[in-house]
Amino acid sequence: MKRVKATVAYDGTDFAGYQSQPNMRTVQSVIDKALVKLHKDKSIYSVASGRTDAGVHAFGQVIHFDTPLNLFPDRWRMALNVLLPKDVRVVDVEFVDDEFHARYSATGKTYMYKWSRSEIQSPFERNYVVHLGKWRPDIERMREAATYFIGTHDFTSFCSSKTATSSKVRTVRELTVVEQGEELIMTIEGDGFLYNMVRTIAGMLFAVGIGWNEPSDMKEMIEAKDRKKVGKTAPAHGLYLMNVTYEG
Repeated sequence: MKRVKATVAYDGTDFAGYQSQPNMRTVQSVIDKALVKLHKDKSIYSVASGRTDAGVHAFGQVIHFDTPLNLFPDRWRMALNVLLPKDVRVVDVEFVDDEFHARYSATGKTYMYKWSRSEIQSPFERNYVVHLGKWRPDIERMREAATYFIGTHDFTSFCSSKTATSSKVRTVRELTVVEQGEELIMTIEGDGFLYNMVRTIAGMLFAVGIGWNEPSDMKEMIEAKDRKKVGKTAPAHGLYLMNVTYEG
């Protein structure tokens, strides 16, 4: 058996999230269906670096699976893409040691969140960028608020109450907000993220940008360790998993 690591991109619009769910179309279910068909073996399955919610997109999700088949990496990519639907694509494949694990070997992740300040929402971007409508957030206020998230903190206030992980401590290494044409783009990189953590941080940066909160409120919210002290989670369709990093 060989262990295969694959980088996967997908448009999350028509998926009920990444993780397999009964009677639901998910990214994992279509990937595993392709693997089963290719192997003619129902026991073959993939393991991902983590799940994404319904509507969330990815450029760099990472999975692994074990296989008895002898195919070169480029043939793996070609074979899987033939079997996958057009809203999922394998973009890179490599062989890894048996000790590699897509989830547990990960040392960091990078996400991007996008807002559009265009006057009229483009029908071609409605599933990929959050349209701000009348709102014009102050980017400098957003950047000031972002500084409070940098470092190692207990992010209980910034994750869903459904988060199953016992420890809510995570390290945010970088958090930036930049202007790119009519778009505002938040990029966040850290050692890992809790359920809904990135979208909740995005939601609060937006709230600060339009004056609902002050930048310094972020410090108090983090210290409170109480989800009820924090505002709404930002919409899913503005979020992208960009990259998962591993040592070596």
